[in-house]
Amino acid sequence: MQGKVIMIDQEKCTGCRQCEMVCSVFHTGASNPSRSRIRVVKWEDIGFYLPQPCQNCEKPFCTEVCPTKACHRDLENQRGIIEKDLCIGCKTCIIACPFGAPSFDKTDRVTIKCDYCDGDPQCVSFCTVKAVSYVEADQLQTGRKREVGAKFMELMTHR
Repeated sequence: MQGKVIMIDQEKCTGCRQCEMVCSVFHTGASNPSRSRIRVVKWEDIGFYLPQPCQNCEKPFCTEVCPTKACHRDLENQRGIIEKDLCIGCKTCIIACPFGAPSFDKTDRVTIKCDYCDGDPQCVSFCTVKAVSYVEADQLQTGRKREVGAKFMELMTHR
C-alpha cells in the first residue's frame, strides 16, 4: 500500500508562496513562512519556482539517523513524522535528508517536516493555480517527474 502523496506541477507554480503561509498558520497559528513544512525554491531571474514538500521516502534517511526516534515512519499512513515531544533539536535528520525537506523551527527549537496535515494538506486546499495536489501514489507520472528533476539538476549545476 503506497497511499497518497503530494504531487507538484512546477509549470503551474507562480511562486506566490501561499502554500508556505497556510502551512505555517495551520501548524503554528502564525503566518510565518520560516515555520512552514513546505518550501518554495525560487529562481526569479528565469521564473522557475518549485514547491518542495517532504518526499516521504520509502526508506527515509531521516528516520535512520534520529537518535531519539522522534523522526519515524508512520506505517499506517505511509509517511515520515517527527514527534515534537521527542525531538532534541540535534538537526541530524536535516543533514541526512538528500532533499532538504526537514527544517528547524527556531521558535519551538525542534525539527519540522511535512506531515500531509494528517491527510488534509492545507497547501493543496489553498493553491489556487493547482500546482500542488494530493493524489494516490500510483497516479504519479514518472516521465513528468524525470523532466522536472532534470530541469532542477540543470539549474543546480549552472549556479
